[in-house]
Amino acid sequence: MIDNYSFGKMVIDGQVYTSDLKIVKGSVSSGWWRKSGHSVSVDDVIDILAAKPDTLVLGKGSPGLMKSESALRKSLKANGIELIEQPTSKAVRTFNRLVEQGKDVAAGFHLTC
Repeated sequence: MIDNYSFGKMVIDGQVYTSDLKIVKGSVSSGWWRKSGHSVSVDDVIDILAAKPDTLVLGKGSPGLMKSESALRKSLKANGIELIEQPTSKAVRTFNRLVEQGKDVAAGFHLTC
């Protein structure tokens, strides 16, 4: 569960993170960099695709500038993985709700713009 999010900072299980991160099978991986900055490609989430969650929640940053590439959306669909893209504050709430419901959910969060 994510305890808190504010611009540039996320707290998960009491641990503070100040760089973009991914959550896969309950494990947090901080320092998530994408090849094209505000664009998420298949290569940026290979570990998530390999984990085969039911849902991928992408937190697109505070104003929602980060976007998924069409090839990623197609790959997720082909693998039966639902994609939810929202500004990070809303994506945090969605992620927590899905975890509370016992769903197999992975996430990628852009913490700033």
